[in-house]
Amino acid sequence: MDASFGFFYVWIALLLVAIILILTNIRIVQQSNAVVIERLGTYLKTWTVGIHVKVPFIDSCLAPLSLKEKVLDFPPQPVITRDNVTMKIDTVVYFQISDPKLYTYGVEQPINALENLSATTLRNIIGELELDQTLTSRDVINNKMRSILDEATDPWGIKVNRVEVKNIIPPDAISDALEKQMRAERERREQILIAEGHKQSAILEAEGKKQAMILEAEAEKASMILNAEAEKEAAIRKAEGEAKAILEVQNAKAEGIKMLKDAQLDEAVIKLRSLEAFEKVADGKSTKIIIPSEIQSMTGLVSSLSETIKS
Repeated sequence: MDASFGFFYVWIALLLVAIILILTNIRIVQQSNAVVIERLGTYLKTWTVGIHVKVPFIDSCLAPLSLKEKVLDFPPQPVITRDNVTMKIDTVVYFQISDPKLYTYGVEQPINALENLSATTLRNIIGELELDQTLTSRDVINNKMRSILDEATDPWGIKVNRVEVKNIIPPDAISDALEKQMRAERERREQILIAEGHKQSAILEAEGKKQAMILEAEAEKASMILNAEAEKEAAIRKAEGEAKAILEVQNAKAEGIKMLKDAQLDEAVIKLRSLEAFEKVADGKSTKIIIPSEIQSMTGLVSSLSETIKS
């Protein structure tokens, strides 16, 4: 009886130990993390998100690795340009672990290796550029560094997403020279802007005078046209008035002649016309007047004509 109770307690103890071992070897891998598992010191597998159980005393878990993108802000590195100017440049590298196995076994101290690789790559790139190109070619430097670092760190299980040049610190003498150059450039641009303003002002003033002259000439032209039209209209009215007056005179004469004809005094009319013509001749400046013989009989004609009209 005692022996059976002893075996029972042993089995209970073994069961409790087994449960404790299982519970202590359960691992939960969180989101954006990975865990490298070794069996007897050899790589076995990589755990991703979820619940996992390892074999006690045989499997071992390495430290969890974050798969999130990381940012490394490296301190300023001294570099020399192609024209022998020494300056300091600091960079910011954005990377993430693409393969936990390669990151664990690929290189010793991956972050330190990435920092040294970034420094040497930056020196090589700046060594091919002159000072002015270095100051104005940040995008070129960023793209070249990202491409070189990404290719070099691929066997380390690292993916370089972006590289940014944070600060470019030239020597004090170069900074003073650049400041003077920038000040001179700003003054030059200011003078150019002032000259452009004067030029535009002169152009606008000339354009205004031109437009004023054009408007004045058009006004004079319109005035001349209106005056000519007025003079033309006045001449037409005058001519129409003279023509009307002449027409009225002729009508009056024709009416008088018609009345004379109706009175059957044709011979007398002819002689009367002769007398009128003689009057016109007599009003002239001629010093000699030839009097036809028929003039003498005009007196009787005139008296007879007067009596006829009165009757």
